[in-house]
Amino acid sequence: ATLLSPPRQILQEGVESSLRQLLIEAFVSAGRVDNITMVMGLHPQYLSSFWKTQYLLLRMDGPLPYHKRHYIAIMAAARHQCSYLVGLHMEEFLRVGGNPAWLQGLHYAPQKLRNLNEINKLLAHRPWLITKEHIEALLKTGENSWSLAELVQALVLLTHYHSLASFVFGCGINPEEDQDGGHGCWPPSPHSDSSPASDDSMGGSGGKDAMQEVEVLMERMKLLQESQLEEEGVTQEEMATRFELEKTESLLVTPSDIADHSLQSNVLCFVEDPEFSYKDFTRRGEQAPPTFHAQ
Repeated sequence: ATLLSPPRQILQEGVESSLRQLLIEAFVSAGRVDNITMVMGLHPQYLSSFWKTQYLLLRMDGPLPYHKRHYIAIMAAARHQCSYLVGLHMEEFLRVGGNPAWLQGLHYAPQKLRNLNEINKLLAHRPWLITKEHIEALLKTGENSWSLAELVQALVLLTHYHSLASFVFGCGINPEEDQDGGHGCWPPSPHSDSSPASDDSMGGSGGKDAMQEVEVLMERMKLLQESQLEEEGVTQEEMATRFELEKTESLLVTPSDIADHSLQSNVLCFVEDPEFSYKDFTRRGEQAPPTFHAQ
């Protein structure tokens, strides 16, 4: 029977079997399959490498206790204001015995963890500014000093979750069903134009907001057309320019402003100096700051 199966069908069955095994392993290990795993499941080989790497970082032997690993993940995700990852690792932090008081904000955590704030901020936004002095400051002898092994694991966790935050934003991953504001997530089907994920993405408040934006835009278009009839001497080019300006304002102002002002406090409480962000270091006409070269 196998010999009669089309090659594509054999390949697809192999992929599905591999993915099924990975999802079973993830469920047995963590007690659930999170939405990141579901989305990455479209590429089982990549998911396998990613999942094993993250398992080693968070659950296997290492110099840092489990609850501190999750708290460092929270610090990294909060730096990019990724509420999905912050919420996920707040739950994990409590599950492995972390002190709930630490989740009130960075100021409630031990000074040793708070000392990571500066290097976390630089790694997230301007890593070329990191110097050997930043490492020395964390390793210096004292009550809150880091061992080299601890610091290496902490830095790997920070950079891992900085990158993972970008993946979450890029794929539009939603909170889990048991998280606040969460709902189910299914990996998009490569064989169909429609999927539960696409239906769900338009089901909540996001879909309503999008429809409201369209309605506002259509109303502005109508007003522009009416004004065109009333005004004399207005060229088509001028009207097109005016329409494009209205469209840009309609589509850009609302989402960005609302997102900035409605960011949940359970993310910002883990961030110091939230105004610090990426700044281009290759601008023409200016002397570039020194960059860190491994050699």
